[in-house]
Amino acid sequence: MGQTRADATTSAGRLLHLVRTGQAGTRGELQELSGLSRSTLGQRIEPLLGNGWLVEAGSTVSTGGRPPVVLRFDVQHAVVLAADLDTRHARAAVMDLAGGVLAEHSGELVIADGPDVVLDTLSDWFDRLLAEAGRSADELAGIGVSVPGPVEFDTGLVIRPPIMPGWDEYPIREHLRRRYDVPVLVDNDANAMALGEQSAGYPDSPAFVLVKVSTGIGAGVVIGDTVFRGIDGGAGDIGHIRVRDAGDAKCQCGSIGCLAAVASGGALASALTELGVTARSGADVRALLQSGQPDALRLAREAGRRVGEVLATVVSVINPGVLMIAGDLAHTDFVAGVHEVLYQSTLPRATRHLTVATGQLADHAALDGMARLVVNEVYSPAAVDARLAGAG
Repeated sequence: MGQTRADATTSAGRLLHLVRTGQAGTRGELQELSGLSRSTLGQRIEPLLGNGWLVEAGSTVSTGGRPPVVLRFDVQHAVVLAADLDTRHARAAVMDLAGGVLAEHSGELVIADGPDVVLDTLSDWFDRLLAEAGRSADELAGIGVSVPGPVEFDTGLVIRPPIMPGWDEYPIREHLRRRYDVPVLVDNDANAMALGEQSAGYPDSPAFVLVKVSTGIGAGVVIGDTVFRGIDGGAGDIGHIRVRDAGDAKCQCGSIGCLAAVASGGALASALTELGVTARSGADVRALLQSGQPDALRLAREAGRRVGEVLATVVSVINPGVLMIAGDLAHTDFVAGVHEVLYQSTLPRATRHLTVATGQLADHAALDGMARLVVNEVYSPAAVDARLAGAG
């Protein structure tokens, strides 16, 4: 017999959610919010305590009588494995359920080597990180992996990725679950970064847009506290909007005149190489910009103007409170180029409450976002109730 609607809104999973999100911190507060009797509330809290998801942590200040016991979501009772895959580099970490890093590794990992090589190497990294953190695979709550391509989030499949040869519809979840029997979530890296940065720095922003400009260009949109992905994961794919004055520049997706073909870190690397300044990726371009290389500075500002023109449309359509520039070209002259065109190309009303910022979490933004996605999924009311029903 299924849960009634009333049961669903006062279930054990819902009670855990209220504590985990800071809406309640004592039995009294839970009782007030849920409307449950004291005995029923106790019955529903008991398995949450028994599984270690909730812990009793001291007492609050009493207003008369016995001080109420504080209930807290135990962020140490399990861990998450998170990874951020880029075109030539990756970062992986073991994290607690609050996003704290317990062990971390980064290194070269070439996405074009294909999914089997990359995911097997990543799994080896995960094993070493778990050992370094003193945790076991039995303590895993789940795994989150961000990738530099469009993802159909419900299936975890990468769909026709322009810069990920051999990954189209590859079963990433199933590959990783052969070694780790836990939920695996896969998302686009810009989406993960957007959620990580919005949660950490702008949690009150109801509409948040992050643009990642590295070897490629992509955007993540967070509405409220939820990533907006569109109908099949294609939202935010601004790198493949065709732009004027792009000439016959060929994009890695096969089209001509895409924004990424003329304004991404990869495009700048190619342009610099043609000028005799060796660069292979957005990271190389960033290093040249930091050293003040004149051609890099000129091309970066010009690329920023091109991206700013596209972002003027994004800002006008979404009307975000925050527009964040992240990736290899953040904190460089590229951002000045964005500013220059963005404000010229939009009505004052669209930007009067707009904050244009640069990424603050640096290389950890996608890791934070993926860890948050995993925790939100694994400890959602529905998932918790299903686990308790299966154990019953």
